This record gives sequence, structure tokens and C-alpha cells, in this order.
Amino acid sequence: MSINRRQFLHGLGAAAASSASFAAMGNTLNVFNQSVADSVNDYKAIVCVFLLGGMDNHDTIIPYDQASYDRYAQIRAPLLSRYGNRRARANLLVMSPNNSATFNGRQFAMAPELPKLHALFQQGNAALVGNVGPLIHPLKRNDYENLLVKTPTRLFSHNDQQATWMSSSPEGAQFGWGGFFADALLAGNPNGSPEFTTITSGGNELFLTGSHSFPYQIGRNGSIGIEALEDLNGNATLRERLLAHFKASQFTRNNIIEQDVSHSMTAFFDSNTKYNQSLANATNFTTQFPTTDLGSQLRAVARTISVRDSLAMKRQVFIVGMGGFDTHSAQVQAMPRLHQQIDDAVSAFYQSMGELGLNNNVTLFTASDFGRTLAVNGDGTDHGWGGHHFVVGGAVNGKHIYGDIPNADFGHDHDAGSGRLIPSTSVEQFAEPLGRWFGLNETQINTALPNLRNFSTRLNYL
Repeated sequence: MSINRRQFLHGLGAAAASSASFAAMGNTLNVFNQSVADSVNDYKAIVCVFLLGGMDNHDTIIPYDQASYDRYAQIRAPLLSRYGNRRARANLLVMSPNNSATFNGRQFAMAPELPKLHALFQQGNAALVGNVGPLIHPLKRNDYENLLVKTPTRLFSHNDQQATWMSSSPEGAQFGWGGFFADALLAGNPNGSPEFTTITSGGNELFLTGSHSFPYQIGRNGSIGIEALEDLNGNATLRERLLAHFKASQFTRNNIIEQDVSHSMTAFFDSNTKYNQSLANATNFTTQFPTTDLGSQLRAVARTISVRDSLAMKRQVFIVGMGGFDTHSAQVQAMPRLHQQIDDAVSAFYQSMGELGLNNNVTLFTASDFGRTLAVNGDGTDHGWGGHHFVVGGAVNGKHIYGDIPNADFGHDHDAGSGRLIPSTSVEQFAEPLGRWFGLNETQINTALPNLRNFSTRLNYL
């Protein structure tokens, strides 16, 4: 994969920040919580699939008991009439969670384009966490309407709510909870390469940025290259000269900042060389990944995990992204295709982890800017707040619905208007089991998830 000059300079700035961070933490890592360091002798990875644009929770998890479905179908009649039979009750994938009694007779189903995720759920290898979203304190409709409880800022804004999901702060935030998870456990891998601890397949760096960790970006088939060098593959002499220039191999200046940039340039190429050399021995999976963008990204993650020993990694955090979920219009055309892409890619990834014998060591979860309104605007939906998300992996306490799925109606305690759900589970509550499974202690959890202390309920999906 290639990047242009502007993207390269952006990456260089990231590398410089990373280099400075690693230098700053030096001795700190050597004395950091030795009990944690000693305990990290297995491998674990967290994989975030971020669905950019705001996935419609009401079109993903659908009421199934007759009374709830009838009300849902009444409210969404303009949309369902365009779907034809694709959202007919008889065609939905009925869920049978082990904790069905929690919902007092209400039943739920998945959209029919999610058969593989449905199978993982029914087999106990996936769970659903209902009505998750950014919160500062527990909140209900009266609190929201009368401004009695502080709420996250800039609600319903794509950029701000993506940032809040990833970092508990709106756009402009510097650090994400995935990065803080990595910070806490870098000392548990004293012989590893910190630059391969947090990895993105493109974008969403905020989630992976900590005080001491910074994301390494990978392409679909290897490290990120530089177009100028790739264009010179037929001229070895000129390519070597340009490479020496980029690597600053002849740099002799005494300015500290210039030296940092020089060192970062060298580190950039060294990391790419190490990654590509390791990837040459990646597992050739028998699992067939879909050729969609999400499928290609999750295949790249799977291949990276397969060379974890070569990279000397014990803990890794990944993020991949998939766009297209801002369905203000043409939702009937978009959602079935998007659902199928998620279904095919996530199930292939789960199968590939089985080939590596790592189903119990890798946990994947979905996230999104926000859910969408229950009310429709003709052939689409508008920005919401809370949404429903999947957690997939062998370590997951599956075949459960955690949190809550409010009634598909208006005017209840978690309706902010038009069926826009006020979250009943905060992002911090959603993230906390991942952190504990990853190996963080109480202090580290509270550092990574600053609002968690405001909530008394804990989830146990891991």
C-alpha cells in the first residue's frame, strides 16, 4: 500500500511523537508494576471494528415477540414497505439468549443478513451488549430534558461522538482508552517492540494513542510504503540515495528536535523492515476472507497476529474501520449490503483465529458513532445516541444480551425523542471487561476509563 507525501508527513509526525514517548518512559517501564510484567506470559489481543457513520441499532436488532414487532412495524412502516419481505417477522433470525427471562417475555432477532453472527451468538461465541453509548453519569429522560445531569458534549455530531467513544472526550482529544490499555501492559512485554502494540489498518489513531503507546499503521498486504521509493524500483542507485535521504543516515546536526526527527525517520524504516520480514512468515489461512474492505482489513490483522512471536508481542490492540452507516436516505439499499459485509468479515476472522488456536485469546467488538432514531424520515433515519454492539470470541460469555434493549416505542425513560436512545450502558462500562480480561488492575482501569467510577453496574461478558 502507498501513501502520498502529505500522508507520509503526517505519519512522520506520529513516529516522532512515538519516539519521544518511548524515550520519556525509559526507566519507568523498567520499574513498572513488576507483578503485572511477570503475569503476562500468554497472548491476548483486542480488535475494535468501528462502524463509521452511526449504525442503525433498530435495523440490526429487531423486536420479535408479536406485540413488540407490531409496534415496531407500525412506527417504521415507511421504511419496511421499501424492504418488502426482508424485514418480515418470519424472515428474521430469532435470538434465544440464556438470560431471556430478563426481558419479561420480549424477544429479539437479528437482521436476516447476519446469519453467521447469529450462529456465533447461538453457539455461545458472541454476545450482544444493548444500548451502549457515551455517558458521564447514569441518565434517564427526565434528567436529560431538564438538564439535571451532565451529558457528553456535542451529542449527535459524527466527529465528536467518534472521539468520545474512543477517548471519553469530543474532537480534539489526545488519548484513547485502547492506548491507555496498551500503556498499562507495555511493561508486561519487556522484550517486545512497543511500536507493534497498537495497530491500525488506517485511521482512528485516537483510540490507540496513549501516553506511551502510539499506533503503527499497516496496509492490507504489508507495511505502508512511500510512493517516491516504489516508483524507483527500476533505478536501484537513485532509490538507495533517496532512501538514505529519508532515513537521514548522514545526519550530523546537533539540534535536539532535528535529532528526534532524524531518529524517528530511521525508526520508521526499521519498523517497516521488521514488520515486513516477520509478515513473510505469516500463516496462509485456509479461511477465505471476503474481498471487501473490511474483509481485507481483518485479514491483515489476522496475518499480523499470526506473526506475534516474531514481533515478540504478548498484548496487542487493533482497530479497523468500515464506513457507509450514515443512512439518512437509501437505507434499504445500504443496510443489507453493510450487514452482509460485517457478517462475512467477522465470521472469517473468528475462523482464522481458530486456525491459530487463538479463539480464546482474541476478542473482537463493534463500536459506532451512535445509533439512529426509531422514527424514519421516509427512506432513512437520523442521528441517534445509544446503540447495540457485538462482542465475539471464545473467551466471551456468549449467548447473552447484556445491558438493556429498550422498548421499540416512544416516550419511555430512555427515549431522548424520536426513538433516539439515551444509553443505559456507558462506553466505560462496555470497555471495562475488556480491560480486566486484558490484564489491567483497578487503578489502571480507572485511569483508562475516567467516568467508570460514576457507574455502579459492571458487565461480565468476559
